Parts: sequence; C-alpha cells; structure tokens
Amino acid sequence: MKKILFLFICLSFPISKYCFSQAVRNEKTVFQTSGPWKPVTDIQSDVAIVYGTADRQDLTFEQRVKSWRDRGYKVHFMTGIAWGGYQDYFTGKYDGQNHLGEGQVDAKGDTIWHGKMVPYIVPVASFIKYMKETQIKRVIDAGIDAIYLEEPEFWARAGYSQAFKEEWQKQYGFPWRPQHESPENTYLSGKLKYQLYYHALEEVFTYAKEYGKSKGLHVRCYVPTHSLVNYSSWRIVSPEASLASLSCIDGYIAQVWTGTSREPTYFNGIKKERVFENAFLEYGSMESMTAPTGRKMFFLTDPIEDWPRDWGDYKKNYQATFTAQLLYPMIADYEVMPWPDRIYQGLYQQPNSKEKVTIPRFYSTQMQVMINSLNQMPLSENRIDGSAGISVLMANSLMFQRFPTHKGYEDPQLSNFYGQALPLLKRGIPVKILHIENVAYPDTWKDTKLLIMSYSNMKPLAPGAHQRMAKWVKEGGVLVYCGRDSDPFQTVTEWWNSGDNHYPAPSGHLFELMGIDREAKEGEYQYGKGTVYIIRKDPKEFVLQADSDTGYLSEIKRLYEQKAKEGSLTYKNYFHLERGPYDLLAVMDESVSDDSYIITGCFIDLFDPQLPVLSKKTVKPGEQAYLLNVGRIPDRKKPQVLAGAARVSNEVFGRKQYSFIAKSPLNTTNVMRVLLPSAPGKTILTDAKGLVLHNFQSVWDPVSKTSLISFENQPDGINVRFEW
Repeated sequence: MKKILFLFICLSFPISKYCFSQAVRNEKTVFQTSGPWKPVTDIQSDVAIVYGTADRQDLTFEQRVKSWRDRGYKVHFMTGIAWGGYQDYFTGKYDGQNHLGEGQVDAKGDTIWHGKMVPYIVPVASFIKYMKETQIKRVIDAGIDAIYLEEPEFWARAGYSQAFKEEWQKQYGFPWRPQHESPENTYLSGKLKYQLYYHALEEVFTYAKEYGKSKGLHVRCYVPTHSLVNYSSWRIVSPEASLASLSCIDGYIAQVWTGTSREPTYFNGIKKERVFENAFLEYGSMESMTAPTGRKMFFLTDPIEDWPRDWGDYKKNYQATFTAQLLYPMIADYEVMPWPDRIYQGLYQQPNSKEKVTIPRFYSTQMQVMINSLNQMPLSENRIDGSAGISVLMANSLMFQRFPTHKGYEDPQLSNFYGQALPLLKRGIPVKILHIENVAYPDTWKDTKLLIMSYSNMKPLAPGAHQRMAKWVKEGGVLVYCGRDSDPFQTVTEWWNSGDNHYPAPSGHLFELMGIDREAKEGEYQYGKGTVYIIRKDPKEFVLQADSDTGYLSEIKRLYEQKAKEGSLTYKNYFHLERGPYDLLAVMDESVSDDSYIITGCFIDLFDPQLPVLSKKTVKPGEQAYLLNVGRIPDRKKPQVLAGAARVSNEVFGRKQYSFIAKSPLNTTNVMRVLLPSAPGKTILTDAKGLVLHNFQSVWDPVSKTSLISFENQPDGINVRFEW
C-alpha cells in the first residue's frame, strides 16, 4: 500500500516538480554487464542488462540472468548485431559452413576485426537466421522481455568482401563497383550498408516480437547506437534515424560518452577536443531522432572510456558529458554506466605515474552520488536559458560521403556540420538538431523558428522532405541554406538528376518549390510568410580559419531578430538549466568572454564527493557544475535523503525519527546529505544482520538543515536511523 500511495503522489506532481522518496523499481535507470551479480558491482539501478548468451565453464547464461534476478533486478538482454561472440557461427559449428568470409573487408583485402575471431559482419541471410535461432529464442525462453541489439555498424572503408558484392548485385541489379573509383560508387555503397542493417534489425526484432508473443511475453526492442554526429565523424554507416519509423523498434540508447565526445573538432581555426560542446550536439542529435516519434530514449554516460587514461582525465570529461545529457530535460531515462566490472575492478594509471590502481574512493563516491541522482531525475518543461528556436538540419546520408575523398574535396573533422552549429553553440545559443527523416512529423517543427541547412555534406534521400520544408517556410519559417553545391557528391545519379528531374544539385529542387531559381545566387528571398537566405559558402569555411564566422553570425542574428521575430539573439558564454531542484551549469571557453558564472543560494555540490553546502558557486570557463538547490526542494519539512552515494529504500517516518536502508557496492564509501527538521540527538547504523555499527561520521549543518553522514557501503544494506 505504501508503494501505491507513493506512486500516486509522484504522478500527481507536474513533470517539472520533484519526488525525493524512493520509488518502486521501474525501468528508469539501467546498466549493461557481461558478468554475474557480485557485491562489488551491485550498483542498484532498476535494470541489469545482461550481455551476451555465452556460457562459461562454471556458469550458464541462464544462471547469470538468475544471479541478477535473485538480487531484485529486472533483467534485460543486450548483444551486438554487427559483431559478437558468435564463433560457433563464424567457424561453422552452427551449420557446418565457415562464415569468416562474411566479415567486412577493406580495399586492401583485410578483414575489419572487432576482436579475436570476431569480424564486423556483413549481415547476410544466414547470419540473421543464426541471430534468431541461437540468440533471440534463447533469451526469450529465459523469460526476458526487453532486447537490445547494439551498434549496427558498417565501416565506410569496408565494402570489398564477396558477401558485400553479392548483396550489391541483389540490391542494385548490376555488378559491384569499387567505392574508391567514383563518388557515385561511394554513395551507392553507403546506401547499401545502411539498408543492410536496417533490414537486419527489422527481421530480427520482428521475429523477437512474434516469438515473444507465442510465449506470452510483450517483447520490447531497443537499439543502443552512437549518435549520427559520431558515426559520421568516425566514418561508420548505420540506419540511425530511419529506425524510429519501424513498428518493431521501441527505442534507443544514446551511446555518448567521453570516447565519442572527445573527437577533435575545428572552431575558430583550431582543432582540439571540445568534450562538452560535442556531447551536447551528440545528445541533441539522438533526442531529435525520437522526440517526434514517441520512442523511448535512454541517455548513456561512462565514468571511464575504452582507452586507458588517468582517473583525473576520466573525472573531468565524465562531468562534461554528464552535464550535457541533463541539459535535455525531456529525457529522464538513463544507462548509468556500461561494464561496472571494468569501472570498479579495472586498473588505470595515476597522473604522472606508471602505477595502475583501481578506482579511487573519491571518484567512486562522486560517481555513485551522480548515478543515484538519476534514479530520481525529473522530467522538466523548463528550457536552457538562451535564445531558443534555432535548429541545424541533419540526415542519415551524412554517413555516405565520409570515405574515401573524391576530386580533392575535403570535409576535415566533419566541419561542414560543426561549421553550422559551433559558432552559435560557443556563444551560448542552445542549437537544436532537426532530422530530415522526421520532417513529416508535425512535432519535429514545434520548437524551430530558424533552420540552418547545407547539402555540402549530405543529400536528401527522397524529394518528399522538400515538400514539407517548403510548407514550413511558406507558413512563416526562416531557412538559411549554406553551400556552394560544388562537392563531388552533388552529381551522383539520384532522384534530383534522373527521370523527369534535371537539377544540378538537390538544393535546386527545394528552391524551385519555393519560387526561387534552382541555381539561386547568395541573398534573401521571400516565400509566403517565410524567408530563405542563401549563403554561397560551405559551412566548413566558418570554422577552419580564425574569425571566419563573422558574416555567418551577422546574417543569423539579423534573420532571427527581424524575420523570425524571436527577440534579440543574445550571446553569452554559459548554459544554465533549472531542472526540478537541480541547477545545471556549463561555462564555455573560446566564447564571448572569459568571465566565470557565479550562482548564489543554498546548494549541495554533487560534483564534490564531500557534498559540501555552498552559498555561492563559481564556475570557470571550460567547467561545469551540478548543484542541488536546497531552496527548491518540495516539502522541506519532510525528512528525506537529498543526495548520496547509495540508493535508498524502506523509508520509515516516525513522529521524531526517520530511517531508511542504503545499498551500494562493496568497497565503496557512502556520503549522504539528509534533510531533517532539527539536529539529530541520535544517529544509529546497523548492518543487514542487525549489528550496530560505530565506524561512521555524522556532521550537522544548520544552514541547510542537513546531516552529512558517511560510512562504508554494503550491497545488503545499511539501516540508518535518525532521532531528534
């Protein structure tokens, strides 16, 4: 009854409000693991996503699943769709045929490997059959009703295997052509790679839903995938936004983390890592894929990354990506970490030392404070402060033009995309992403007043999108087109230059729909109530050289203020979002000033493992802050845990006492801020066996009316009781 009452209370609040008590475990927070439950990795999220069906010498897949269920977790399943521990398939044990030749192969004839005896696969019919029969069926037979097939990836440099050549013949009806020989071959190769994984996911997930139904299960299907920004940058082809229109797909995990976001970008003529800004755009491209379609989206962050670095580097960049994800207030489901075994038990270098150590206590405490806050992170209708309404257009075809280079045309570090976004983002304008694949959904357009686009680095796959874009302009939208239309992919044989169409570039079709000459010169044009402004420069020209974005920014500012009539386009060097009781802050370097951002109030600093209470927080350029604003906590007279490095359950409220159970992994230290009506006279801790503990610290803070308590975590739980 208490759980039902709690749920009613939480659902009664508007989404911008906040419930601090512990909810029944749902599917708000998840993590992925290939291991069984262990006390050192019991991170207390709602869902444990068990990875892979491989049996071990002493542990079957089903036993791994059971180990997490026995500890109260909802269990989901994940495996790779482009690679995985499928040696029985590759070596012929499955069907008597060796399938290693179905790996992705580059122009030198080398197979592209993900690991030992694990090639990136061309998803031919036999592989799809294998996935259904040996992976999906077994998982559903184990009673799992949520399946994640991750990273449908086809390398742009691949496309030279016999398997791919055969798929080419089936798709196009003529013999394979080497992609390095012409832009058209490259474009056709990219389209086929895209289609192969679109088809593979549709086939496997349709089977999962049908087989699940036969077993009485409603199976949900998700795709964990890097962002379109990252795949385009890393030269990988994947179905991305198109998957959201498939009825068999229920959502995504946005695989954004330090490893993707630290990819260097050009801005103001300088190439370097810009982790926060890149993460903001990556999460934005993922959010915009699903927001109009109603699909579920989990945002992922990783406290470390695939490449070995020191703990200080991990901490700095984790904070940057974590802040970026929380600046999207209409996403509130999270993969809090992948691979807890490597996070809690892996060895990594210390700064200025060759010695390798496990995760420091200060960092594991901070990390657990952060991920436990996600269990209660509210949706919010609040917006990031700043001039809203500007979007940049993206398309899946961004991935088709990245490799190889043709006719000397270069797009270094995806600068034709970043050239549209970074000059604005770096000046504190919260640029959004708009996917051309979603233009038919009315909700796609609801927050866009000015749309920036270019076909220098992507092409429209069908003419229908132009009809919707022209309609939006006619109704009052402002469209800024940037491009010389001179890249070699403009002339590939496609819909805009074949059949009855004879446009020299796809932009000509869009222009003509709006009564503009198909080869229009730079300048401003009116269409209905809207405005089109054409800049005859490729967007990369705005970032590859210092101070080269001045004219671009001047036109955007004028159009935003005078044509979109959205008020002043205000430049600043920071972002600030109030989300429930949380304040998110990011201050950028390379911006309009080097000023720090100062916020005053009564805050708990969630990036500090000591959870200090602050009256003022100063955030310097290049830094972020994650603060709990004590002044915005609902029902401040009620005792409650405000922040902590353990998950809270079994709360009991007495006349002059408050108790709860705190659970978190072994070998970690818990620090908590607990709001109480007055200073506690007694603080009593007992372990799961009822043994009274004495080795803890407790300090009262009269300003915030919180008790700071610290003790060693136990996965079986520590009972904490305050009396006053």
